[in-house]
Amino acid sequence: MAAHRIVILALEGVMPLDLAIPAQIFSARPETPYETTVCTVGATVHTTGGFAVLADVGLEQVRTADTVIVPGADPPCRRPAAMIAALAEAHERGARMVSICTGAFALAEAGVLDGLRATTHWQYIEDFARDYPSVSVERDVLYVDEGEVLTSAGVCCGIDLCLHIVRRDLGATVANRIARGLVAAPHREGGQAQYVPAPVSVAGDASLSDTREWALHRLGEQVTLRELARHAGVSQRTLMRRFTEETGTTPLQWLLDARLGRARELLETTDHSMDRVARDCGLGTAANLRLHFRRVLDTTPTAYRRTFGG
Repeated sequence: MAAHRIVILALEGVMPLDLAIPAQIFSARPETPYETTVCTVGATVHTTGGFAVLADVGLEQVRTADTVIVPGADPPCRRPAAMIAALAEAHERGARMVSICTGAFALAEAGVLDGLRATTHWQYIEDFARDYPSVSVERDVLYVDEGEVLTSAGVCCGIDLCLHIVRRDLGATVANRIARGLVAAPHREGGQAQYVPAPVSVAGDASLSDTREWALHRLGEQVTLRELARHAGVSQRTLMRRFTEETGTTPLQWLLDARLGRARELLETTDHSMDRVARDCGLGTAANLRLHFRRVLDTTPTAYRRTFGG
């Protein structure tokens, strides 16, 4: 497959995790076409982790990249004019533009986000909205996909966005394989909240991870809220509250997302009929499968198989 050139632009004060996420996910693998390079403005930039990043290449790489990724930096205000010009030029010639966390400030400064929906870290989102009124700010999402411009919320949401990009480029099977290697969740929809009140279990309060795992092995069945609550040993009301606290979404929406993910893998790796795919992933009928594909992915199962089927 043709090489897809990805350039990660590390700014002064870059956050190490924001930089490492795309570097890891888009690293060279036999099943992916990515050629990934880290560039900087100047030879060296300092990270918030107390160490420096040395890059062999500079901004000239941004001008020839197929995808440009800007990780977050702290503070998010150090944006040299040469860097802004390079980002604007890359956008104008049609490169895919991506930001992680506060990297959105750089894209906005370059005019890349004008008239589009975008997000950034929840701690900076009010400043972002104030400074860039031409951007439609999404406050309660993990990431925003506007086609050739994509932005993610804070830090670890960059994992969700980068896996989403792989899924768009290469399909769910490859994205899930990379996610398993990272021991990361295979897929979280961008519409989930980026900040939830209790992202981890508190002492004495068992996680619902076992119940989610139980449900994943039964996607072909009509799993109900009552059955989920019974497996977790809690009331349905408690299940709803704790599930949303742990995942940022509701049990039924989580199940639908998981079923669509399973359907995508089946379409990529088997020649099963649409009726069988729908039945095996718990969506019931081919008509229902087509309905959800059109609503969520803006395509049909047949077109998806034609693009990603092995």
